[in-house]
Amino acid sequence: MDLPVSAFAVYNSNKPKKKKKPKSKSKYPLSSKCNSTINDSMMIKISAKLNKKGSKKKLKNKAKKKIIKQLKKNSKVNGKNNLELLQISDSDDIPDLIPGPNKDVINGLKSSTAHLDECSNLSNASFEFMPVHTDSSEEAIKILKWMIAPYKVEEFFNHIWEKKPLHIAREKPLYYKGLISTPIIDTMLRNENIQFTKNIDITSYVDGKRETHNPEGRAHPHLVWDFYLNGCSLRLLNPQTYISHLHLLNATLQEYFHSFVGANAYLTPPDSQGFAPHYDDIEAFILQTEGKKHWRIYKPRDDNEILPRVSSKNFTDDEIGEPIMEVTLEAGDMLYFPRGYIHQGVTIDGQHSLHVTISMYQKHSWADLFEKMLPAALQLAVHDNVELRYGLPFDIYDNFGLVHSDCDTPRKKEIKDIIFSLFDKLKSHLPLDEAVDQMAKHYQRDALPPVITDLEKAVTVYGDTDIMVDDGKVINRVEISLDTKIRLLRKNIIRMVSEDSIRLYYYVENSLEYHGSELPFLEIEEDMAPGIETLITSYPEYIAVENLDLQNDTDKLQIADALWSRGLIMTECPLENIDDE
Repeated sequence: MDLPVSAFAVYNSNKPKKKKKPKSKSKYPLSSKCNSTINDSMMIKISAKLNKKGSKKKLKNKAKKKIIKQLKKNSKVNGKNNLELLQISDSDDIPDLIPGPNKDVINGLKSSTAHLDECSNLSNASFEFMPVHTDSSEEAIKILKWMIAPYKVEEFFNHIWEKKPLHIAREKPLYYKGLISTPIIDTMLRNENIQFTKNIDITSYVDGKRETHNPEGRAHPHLVWDFYLNGCSLRLLNPQTYISHLHLLNATLQEYFHSFVGANAYLTPPDSQGFAPHYDDIEAFILQTEGKKHWRIYKPRDDNEILPRVSSKNFTDDEIGEPIMEVTLEAGDMLYFPRGYIHQGVTIDGQHSLHVTISMYQKHSWADLFEKMLPAALQLAVHDNVELRYGLPFDIYDNFGLVHSDCDTPRKKEIKDIIFSLFDKLKSHLPLDEAVDQMAKHYQRDALPPVITDLEKAVTVYGDTDIMVDDGKVINRVEISLDTKIRLLRKNIIRMVSEDSIRLYYYVENSLEYHGSELPFLEIEEDMAPGIETLITSYPEYIAVENLDLQNDTDKLQIADALWSRGLIMTECPLENIDDE
């Protein structure tokens, strides 16, 4: 019996591939969703690279000037911007966000470029480029550490996460100020095509009645601020799409949590409330950036509402009992509560409130994993067990169903034993690896695209390479060689999934709008998979292209070129320019 493709199968990562399958001249081991293929000219290019294998050559003058210019730009401009992105004067421990180079890197770059400036002959100049060595998941922990400081991250996960609320009062009003402010919102409304309902909600909660007042069309400041002055609250549904600091924060955090990290911002006028009591299906971090808001937190009403998988309806006060926590958040404070905890907030003392809610772990539970795993396990078990393919007993309808639900007969117990015995056969067929891959594929669909700094651009396809200038001439052309050292752009930037073929899903081309574009992928032949596995398992270390676990150098260069051209890898140092003469 043929096994259905949808039950997951194909690549066995533990089985080394020693024999290559013969290939027709028209078929190449890599293809993409847009049906691009590696053509003959690319194969000629790869062959030329193989002929040039040997020791590294010195950079050409043209390449040196380009790199020197880029390094100066990194150290003098964007280095400062990235390091100080969230660095506020009254906060003590601000992490360097993932794309930002650390101070040692910047000092190294300054030292290197200063040395080059002193050289009268650039052709003889040499310097040491400071490679990017950050680990994207470790950088995410730095951000979480900053968000919940001074609470310890390990204690947070052991005692707070998914268990109970946490309130942190800091008396540092500027702590989160760099994330979002009322002037930033005003600028966003003026410069971006912000649409009611899609990007912004206008809400009110008066006398126990929750209402939404969204007109149609663009949310111009004139209309939005008129609603606000009349007591309505604003909810920004995807501010990370338009506010770069939030994009950077969320794109960094998602690398550890391996789930979509989103943001909603809430601006509430003085002495008002925008939303009814309710609970959410996400882990919520409330970061207060302006003003103050008084919060009441209520525990889940029963066990069925602990860690729910969907958000609740709007409750009335008599449905939720007494709060277990009452706190007033002031600027710089944080409040965390797990999904299922009912909450409501109101502005007080004649002050407005602006906060951003950072959310994660939506539909990221064991139940969601089992929803993917059990149907596939059933297909696999049916394939291997004829017992599951036998017909149902004739009298099953006389013993089960609503009418017979209260009956407890010997025959009913006998049939139950058969069902439980058959269900046990599924256990040995649970496709754990494949189901987790499907969860990871879902993450690739949800994730925000990464933020790339100029330092990273210098060693990726996003840099100043292959530039068209006057008279149709292309300059600054680069190529990857066998001795080029590479690594993934981010730890989770790709996921290799076995479906009807081996596919590499990646989020680098995702839209800033949630699900605003299709999820791209590369299809590869099975014997190319070990090369991808080498890159994934070696992260965050760099590995030479020639050390990829593939049988021949052509395949190694081919896979490296494919990943480079899609922005999925970075090189340890800037690539040399091709000699076009």
